[in-house]
Parts: sequence; C-alpha cells; structure tokens
Amino acid sequence: MRLLVTGGAGFIGSHLVEAALARGAAVAVLDDLSTGRRENVPSGARFDAVDVRDRAAVAAVFREFKPTHVAHLAAQSSVKASTDDPVLDAAVNICGGLNVLLEAAAAGVQKLIFSSTGGALYGEVPEGQRAQEHWAMQPKSPYAASKAAFEGYLELLRPTLGLPTTTLRFANVYGPRQDPHGEAGVVAIFAGRVLAGEPLKIFARRDVGDAGCVRDYVHVSDVVEAAFFALENPAPGAWNVASGAGRTTQDVLDAVVAAAGRPANASHGGTRPGDLEVSVLDPGKLEGTGWRARVGFAEGIADTVRWFAARVRA
Repeated sequence: MRLLVTGGAGFIGSHLVEAALARGAAVAVLDDLSTGRRENVPSGARFDAVDVRDRAAVAAVFREFKPTHVAHLAAQSSVKASTDDPVLDAAVNICGGLNVLLEAAAAGVQKLIFSSTGGALYGEVPEGQRAQEHWAMQPKSPYAASKAAFEGYLELLRPTLGLPTTTLRFANVYGPRQDPHGEAGVVAIFAGRVLAGEPLKIFARRDVGDAGCVRDYVHVSDVVEAAFFALENPAPGAWNVASGAGRTTQDVLDAVVAAAGRPANASHGGTRPGDLEVSVLDPGKLEGTGWRARVGFAEGIADTVRWFAARVRA
C-alpha cells in the first residue's frame, strides 16, 4: 500500500501515519500546517506542505508519490470558525476535498476514505437512542453542512469517477496528541488544565450546575483501526465510528481527575450557543465486521493524561 494522508500532521492523521508505517506501507503526508504540527509527522513518511485548495500542488503530490490509497482527513474543523467564515469553510472542506477526490481518480487510486463527522451531522439525538447511518442529516453549522455536502459529492461522483470511497463518521475522538486549543478537544483541555492546576469550566447541558452535555467518546487507536478496515475493504457508503456510549462532561472531568491524581479547579457555566445536548452514535454496522471500540473510557483517559503529563515534565 502507498498511502497518502491529507491532514497527516494533525491529531488523527498522525496516528494513522504511524500505524501505516508500522504495517509496512509507504506513506506521504499532505498538510498545510494551519492546525497540524510538523513534529507529528514520523521521519519515515514523506511530507509536503500543501494546502488542499491548491489544485496544482495537490496534483504534483499525486504525480510524484503515486498513491494507491488515500485517507482524506484535511479539513477546516472548527464549528466557530465555520460560522465566522463560511466561505473559508466551504473552500477547504468542499473545494479542497474535490481537488483531492478528482486527483485521486485521475491517478487511478484504488480506494479513498473520507473523515466526516457523526455528532455534527445527526443533530440532537433523543435521550436513550443512538444515531444510525440511515438517519437524516441535520447539520446545525456551516462545518457540518460542508461535511454533508462533500459526502453528497462522493455519492454523486462515484459512478462517474469509478473511484471506490468510504465515509467514516467519527464521534468525539480523543487521545494523545489531541490539540487542547480547539472546541472538540475537551479531554485534552481538561487534562492540560488539571495537570497545571488551572481553572476550567463545565458548560451546562440545560441548567448551570448540571453534568453538561452528553457525547460519545472514542479513542484514536480505535479510529485508526476503523480507517484500516475502510482502506482494505469495499465498505461503500457511510459508517459510524463510535463507542456507542454517552458520557457527560462531568464524566470526562471525573476520569481525568482520577487519572491525574489531583483535584480540578472547576466551575460551572451556562449553555453554549449551538451545543447539542446529546450526541451518541450507533456503531453496530461497523461492529458487524468484527471491529470494536476496544479502549475503555477510563483506560483511554488515563492514556491521554499520561501523554500530557509527560509533556509537562519535559
């Protein structure tokens, strides 16, 4: 396998790159480093500092590296940034994605996988239920809308391009190397702040002082295994990648405190505009292939806290 990972200097992408190299694949990373870090890219991978919006530069990477498989993870992934500048969001997530898709088809790539979003696409999930792939998309932000739009392009263009594709709809991914400076990184934010003794805030689900919103947390190593399943199998359409279990923000903090062995300087805030109260996904379709979210919640939080603690000591 010759694997090109767009966004490979980022959190999820860099873990996928590491795993691919360990499996003996030749790997190239395409990343503009707007959010990714150059030090996240292992020395065994080729690196190209390229913006997916630059069609000519993207084409050059395909021409030179000649990938057989593509994992398209590069994205504008901030909900707030998408609201502030929906044109930028669409330019990266739709137009940039099309550049990658069309060049992959032209290069005769055997398989392309696309990292979409589960929580942002399905909207509010009723209490006690888990969102399934057949549910209607209900994007509540330009970010979610752009992900939904690109999923539509993949379905629309598949017969024309003849390029097999798989969409992976991620729940809340967490683990080592997660960026604490983003709204999707509550585990990383809490780990860093608890270890440093800094104040943190639990935003309300409905009322100030409650346990916070409910989310589905899945460890990055389980996400990587799902990515390899999608790369190595036909697996058309969309697939949820999730634990299937709902955890409150308070649950996350309690697990971080237990792993760090020190108290939190926590306070409670009100609701945040645009926050879903509940987002839990059903991974049953993927589990039918033999995949499982094998990293337990407490184990995964402890793994993440250890990584942040090592950085603090360094």
